[in-house]
Amino acid sequence: MKALLIVDIQYDFMPDGALGVIDGDKIVPVINQLQTKFPLVVASQDWHPPDHGSFASAWDNKKPMDHVTLGGLDQILWPDHCVRGTKGADFVTELSVNAVEAIFRKGMDREIDSYSAFFDNGHKKSTGLADYLKGKGVQQVFIAGLAADFCVSFSALDALQEGFDTLIIEDATRPIDPEGFEEMKGSVRKLGGRIIRSTDI
Repeated sequence: MKALLIVDIQYDFMPDGALGVIDGDKIVPVINQLQTKFPLVVASQDWHPPDHGSFASAWDNKKPMDHVTLGGLDQILWPDHCVRGTKGADFVTELSVNAVEAIFRKGMDREIDSYSAFFDNGHKKSTGLADYLKGKGVQQVFIAGLAADFCVSFSALDALQEGFDTLIIEDATRPIDPEGFEEMKGSVRKLGGRIIRSTDI
């Protein structure tokens, strides 16, 4: 069986959001159309505490895009975003969620960031997504959402490590840094993942 994973279609990742992705809003209609092609649709939601360690505001004399060590890992610092309970953390109203069977929240531990919908960045804790998909008999995972070079690509790498046939839908995602996404696509392909277009489905 195949599943569609919708990653972090939240207000703070829209172009005018706290951590806006250029043209991030353009993929929402594509994702809405894609949902009709899948027997199972799931979603992830960035859901940070207000003092999350990935926020530049949590550190003295640091600004967004600076690097620190968090949870023993190199960490890019971000503007405050997707703080739980705020509008910025909500799914955008234009996103159809009627077909979404389950939502997996991530980034709730202030001591480590969580790009992937499957695990935190240190692979210390699982969100339960892999077990959920396996329990449903899913073999193929198609990934769409934001941002391409971070949460989408990290989710794809973890899906591959979990044994899923994994495909990123390129016209249903947008990157923060296009060059970074090109590098991540290479990593995904190296593990056997594929990069496709929505018209290929």
